[in-house]
Amino acid sequence: MIQSSSKLKKKPVVKKMTPKKEVDILEQEQKIRPSKLDEIIGREQEKKTLKMMIDSAKKRSEVVDHILFYGPPGLGKTTFAMAIANEIGGGIRITSGPAIERQGDLAAIITGLKKNDILFIDEIHRLSRVVEEILYPAMEDGVLDIVMGKGPSAKTIRLNLEPFTLIGATTQIGKISSPMRDRFGLVQRLDFFSNEDMVSILKRAANLWKIEIENEALEKLSNCARGTARIGLRLLKRTRDYMENSTGNIINIDAVNQTMKLLEIDEYGLENIDRLILKTLVNNFNGGPVGASTLAASLS
Repeated sequence: MIQSSSKLKKKPVVKKMTPKKEVDILEQEQKIRPSKLDEIIGREQEKKTLKMMIDSAKKRSEVVDHILFYGPPGLGKTTFAMAIANEIGGGIRITSGPAIERQGDLAAIITGLKKNDILFIDEIHRLSRVVEEILYPAMEDGVLDIVMGKGPSAKTIRLNLEPFTLIGATTQIGKISSPMRDRFGLVQRLDFFSNEDMVSILKRAANLWKIEIENEALEKLSNCARGTARIGLRLLKRTRDYMENSTGNIINIDAVNQTMKLLEIDEYGLENIDRLILKTLVNNFNGGPVGASTLAASLS
């Protein structure tokens, strides 16, 4: 339940869009972001499960059940949410756990949802337990309980919500409470991309950005991306910058090697901070084990 208060006037940070409108992000990132499940590279098992859920929900004229994606950052959790919105033809509201400070912030968002809309909450593990409480009846029963007033004269008003789908994303599933986790109809882990999939992702991005790149250069970038699409795309951009400031117009293996040298990234994709952590583990702690706080203190 939430209490009515003048303190709830502050608007939460939220982006609103429909599949036909551009997301408020960089144009290049929007251009390469897959808009449908079939356009997502790899993730065959996840796509198969999601398509089954979406098709079944459409046949029953119901909304898609709530979904939780978890795994390391940069692996496509937001992309999946936006692709699902396009598949079902609904709108999508994007926000994050830290942006929802009070119950009233979340209430302002979910009361504005329309049927088949998706509410995407990134870093959902950072929602406070108090905020989680009003999500429970909203997810299960499609209602929102609001307490008007205080003390013996307080009254509870129950608002019926439009049927919606909550999609949560987290890099720390262990921090999500069991009651919250159990209310998701599907929980999917997104693992690191294979080297083959990373090459396909980078090749697709290069085509959309009109970048000419040799296969050997693609392989090198893929190896340095550590199975993370976000890292691979960032490295591709920086290699393009290097190419545009040199005499060449095609990214070859030499351009990639020179770019990685400038960025101080080794053949394994490790940066300075990564190598420093490994050296500290070996030299100061004989290879570990060591607590995260102790390691952080040694690095500072």
